[in-house]
Amino acid sequence: MRKAFLAALLALFWTFPASAQSEADRAAIRSVIERQVEAFRRHDGTGAFAFAADGIKAMFGTPERFMEMVRQGYGAIYAPRHFAFGEARAEAERVLQIVEFDGLDGSAIAAMYEMERQPDGGFKIAGVYLLRRRPGV
Repeated sequence: MRKAFLAALLALFWTFPASAQSEADRAAIRSVIERQVEAFRRHDGTGAFAFAADGIKAMFGTPERFMEMVRQGYGAIYAPRHFAFGEARAEAERVLQIVEFDGLDGSAIAAMYEMERQPDGGFKIAGVYLLRRRPGV
């Protein structure tokens, strides 16, 4: 089931043109992701949780539960040595943003962030899907 969902997301990712978003949107999206990663690095659950969309907040309920899930399932994102932004694709009020992470533990992953436009025009993180391990690491 999870593999089918990820396959559908990847298909969706390649369906929409990379240029469908403005430079301002790209900068805003990168800022949200960077600020959440910085909150993870500071072990600031409240700060990291603030960048989650309402659906994620409802799913986890508290910053503590959210942080525990990230620590256990997304180690390279929780404690990255380095990260870099890849392609982004826009679809209506959502943008899918690829980010490559190198974890402190030597792990390397690619993640697809589902970014949701908010009523104020900004973005929040509506989901993060681990896509693959990068070869050679």
